[in-house]
Amino acid sequence: MKGGTNNIVIKNKKASHDYEFLEKFIAGIKLSGTEIKSLRLGKATIADCYCYFSNSELYIKGMHIAEYWWGNLNNHDPLRDRKLLLTIRELRKIERKVKRQVLQLLL
Repeated sequence: MKGGTNNIVIKNKKASHDYEFLEKFIAGIKLSGTEIKSLRLGKATIADCYCYFSNSELYIKGMHIAEYWWGNLNNHDPLRDRKLLLTIRELRKIERKVKRQVLQLLL
């Protein structure tokens, strides 16, 4: 990767058709091992996933990142829950809105 970072963007086009977005946030995802290599190959889907709070941290459930085809015995679990990386201010803001309005978080 010459000249800077490689930003990988995953979008769910169906969600924008089926739901109304009140606010948008840009979040990182805590990844491990071969998940990074699979993402760079475009092997991820977020069609049927959702977010939930656990201990004031936001997690994504149901996101599928395919196993890396060149991986070994230490390959990752394709459907594991992954932590979303947001600032504390953003997390508190989202959590307040969810508790107040009982919104369903979708990506």
